[in-house]
Amino acid sequence: MVARVRQAVETGEYASSSEVIRDALRDWTHKRQLQQKGIAELRSLWQQARRDSSRGLPADSILDRLERKYQTLANASGAPE
Repeated sequence: MVARVRQAVETGEYASSSEVIRDALRDWTHKRQLQQKGIAELRSLWQQARRDSSRGLPADSILDRLERKYQTLANASGAPE
C-alpha cells in the first residue's frame, strides 16, 4: 500500500502522501455512510413487511413474472435460450 501511495505522489496524481490518505479516508467514510444508510433502509423495509398482515402475492406468479422478464432481457441481448 505504501508503494501505491508513493506512486500516486510520484506520478503527480497527488501532491503529498497526506493528500492521498485524506482522499482515501474521505472515500472510506462515504462508502461506510452509504452502507449504514442501506442497512437502515433494509431494516425499515423488513419491519414494515413484518407489520403487514396482508397475504401478499403467490410465489409462483412472482417467479413466472421474473422468468418472463429475464427471458425477454436475454432475448434482447442475443443470448441463447
